[in-house]
Amino acid sequence: MKRISQILTYLLIFVNLNTYLLANQVPLKDLVTPVMTEEKPAPGKRVRQVAPEFKGTKVYHTLYLPTDWQKAKRYPVLVEYTGNKFPACGSTGEVKNANLGYGLSGGEGFIWLSMPYIQKGKKENAVTWWGDRQATIDYCKDNLPRICTEFGGDPENLFICGFSRGAIACSYIGLADNEIAAFWKGMIAHDHFDGQIKWGYPQSDRASALERLAHLKGRSVLVCGNANDYLKKHPELGNFTFLPVPVTKIFDIPDGLVIHPHTDLWAHRESPTRQRARAWLNKHISTKK
Repeated sequence: MKRISQILTYLLIFVNLNTYLLANQVPLKDLVTPVMTEEKPAPGKRVRQVAPEFKGTKVYHTLYLPTDWQKAKRYPVLVEYTGNKFPACGSTGEVKNANLGYGLSGGEGFIWLSMPYIQKGKKENAVTWWGDRQATIDYCKDNLPRICTEFGGDPENLFICGFSRGAIACSYIGLADNEIAAFWKGMIAHDHFDGQIKWGYPQSDRASALERLAHLKGRSVLVCGNANDYLKKHPELGNFTFLPVPVTKIFDIPDGLVIHPHTDLWAHRESPTRQRARAWLNKHISTKK
């Protein structure tokens, strides 16, 4: 009875504390992205992995297993592509420095992958633009199914996501052909989108982007931030939800690691915008009955 009384006391304290925090609008602590390590995969760890085909090279991806991960269970997967190297906004272009997927998931309930862009020569990751685009596409095709099989990724709930270059990659890489496009339950793109601007790489024009977007076949896309509004003219291509991200209201820039409004850290701080993004994500997860 004494033990039960203690548990009830702790529960009452917990409930009262949360009620106080909500009533007084005490801000929740910002998320901190786990640092990549060379450890073996484990719940709450973000680890560096090298695919068999790239052994002996500097090409790698990262794998994060959620804190609630259990073997033999299935989890939805966030597959992230990073932005370009752009020091002015704090983006390194490195796989190990991706943040968006962690902010969206909070580290729970989702396996989170950060996939590489393969540099030409296939010896290292590319930190600016696409490197060897076909090798980048093939890397995802080869490794995403393997990772899902080994660690319980649910093939029915794979979401591609990205910031800046990564937002463009959701389509430029993720919808490059029918095979890779078939992976995705949906996508989340923040700041930029394939086809909004013509860049200096092949097939960056609007017409080519629209051909890739045809591979969506009506699936859902959370279109966050800026430089993506042309999609409003093409509702027939996908189920687009537009989510403005008021970064300068969420942060008082410079604010810690956030040194520019163009950032993949916006979901690391509690805000109505993050709540909407997470609600969208949870709404689109398929559950088997």
